[in-house]
Amino acid sequence: MSTSAEEKVRFDGRVAIVTGAGSGLGRDYALNLAARGAKVVVNDLGLDTRGAPLAASAESSAQVVVREIAANGGQAIACHESCATREGGAAIVRSAIEAFGRVDILIHNAGFLRNAAFEALTDDQIGAILDVHLMAGFYVGQPAFAAMKQQGYGRILLTSSASGAFGTPWQANYAAAKMGLVGLVNVIALEGAKHGITANGLLPAGSGRLGRPTDVDIDWPPGFREQMNPEMAVIRPAMRSDFVTPMALWLVSEACKTTHSLYSATAGRFARVFVGATQGWMSDDDKAPSPEEIGRRMAEIEDTSRFEIPGSMMREFDSIVSARKAKLRR
Repeated sequence: MSTSAEEKVRFDGRVAIVTGAGSGLGRDYALNLAARGAKVVVNDLGLDTRGAPLAASAESSAQVVVREIAANGGQAIACHESCATREGGAAIVRSAIEAFGRVDILIHNAGFLRNAAFEALTDDQIGAILDVHLMAGFYVGQPAFAAMKQQGYGRILLTSSASGAFGTPWQANYAAAKMGLVGLVNVIALEGAKHGITANGLLPAGSGRLGRPTDVDIDWPPGFREQMNPEMAVIRPAMRSDFVTPMALWLVSEACKTTHSLYSATAGRFARVFVGATQGWMSDDDKAPSPEEIGRRMAEIEDTSRFEIPGSMMREFDSIVSARKAKLRR
């Protein structure tokens, strides 16, 4: 498949895995990937926002999505394996290869919430969230990466969150998991570059169950809803999945060469989110500074008017070496 940024984005001949694809954003990703030619593995357990089973029904949410894709002329299979276990992650990737012969795209979107005050979080609340968000990035990502590496092509998109990047009360477990995925994106991108594999992170807010902070079945701190911007109504019409999906589809398309990056897609605003380092202050090389001198230099250390975005840990060292050499020349 070959396209340019000016041509219609298509996924003919590509095979996509979408975790958490039974509802919300994942469902929209799956439907739109299929509509544009991809064969899709619709992975979903059918859990509520706290990770508990939904009411039993004759047809799973994943099967409903598959039926909808088939009705529109697309190809998809349902997969009910858990992405939160190593065995389940391997089974998800195996189902794609057995059904369609390859894996080209992985969108890890599955997740739920178990909110509580930081000091009150239990091992279960912490572990369950880390498993379904962060560990699943390894459990599905590793076998998918291996398959992509063998074929010399792949697109990986991991779902992070503004909760991790910027913070949200009562979500220490969720925020930690989502920022863990940022680190995972960075390393996958570096290791995948020479194999034609890109990796990016998406910080979305749509109509999915985790994108609505006013949902009554999610625990929030007392007064949290009241502290929200009273003008939220202005953006509420665009708090929909179809305002997020275009960014997700672009990032997993062959035309997109971007990698090692994070993007926010919220209510029609699309933006790059990044971790950078200020130019900072360089101490003398013959004597370590005192805490008091650090205090005196904090304005320089915190000055965000001059910053850079290192492409890796080693590239940050390059900047430090350059700063030291410049100081020695003075």
